[in-house]
Amino acid sequence: MSGFHQFHEAWHEQLREIAQQLKKSPRPATNQEQHELHTQLIQKFTSHYYEYYRVKSMAAKNDILHIFTAPWSNSLERSLYWIAGWRPTTAFHIFYTESSILFESQIVDILRGFRNGDLVDLSPNQLSRFSEFQYETVQQENAITEQLSDWQDSANDMIGTMGDVDRKMERLVEILEKADQLRMKTIENLLQLLTAQQAVEFLIAAAHLLFGIRGWGVNHDRQRAKG
Repeated sequence: MSGFHQFHEAWHEQLREIAQQLKKSPRPATNQEQHELHTQLIQKFTSHYYEYYRVKSMAAKNDILHIFTAPWSNSLERSLYWIAGWRPTTAFHIFYTESSILFESQIVDILRGFRNGDLVDLSPNQLSRFSEFQYETVQQENAITEQLSDWQDSANDMIGTMGDVDRKMERLVEILEKADQLRMKTIENLLQLLTAQQAVEFLIAAAHLLFGIRGWGVNHDRQRAKG
């Protein structure tokens, strides 16, 4: 097991612990202490992700192809990857899905005019910024996808000197770093757009999807191995 593989496993378990802390946090927050707890947990979550991409960047510079093959991931996770990680626009799908679930569960209260400040209660300004941000993210994601496509189209150029291969690998590292930067930027901007309570609910939903995919994929691979 590689160094990054070990890091990934430990990081994933720590993320699970943070997600549990988020789920246990009181919602809605009713006093200053609870508001501060939300803020602290959000910061803890984002710091954990920053650390992941910091270590991933170092590992990529050492062996970029190892990062793309991702032996620490199961077959389902790898099938969903976009440039060795989750697709940034997935964050918006998570948001829409969670909002729809909450809306359906609260439809009676909503019709009565009750609000509790969750993901259903976005202000007009939040909705406008959300739409703009989604458009920008789609454009940036497409641009990076095009860069990877160009890199793949020029793969025949690697049939040459070792220097040519090294330059191609360096270019692939650059593309990965752009993808990872967009992933983090997407999370940062979404969290800035939302209130603390809404951010907590979004992060819980994102973690739930991540763990669900991982669990299903592990079970699938285990059953396949049994024949």
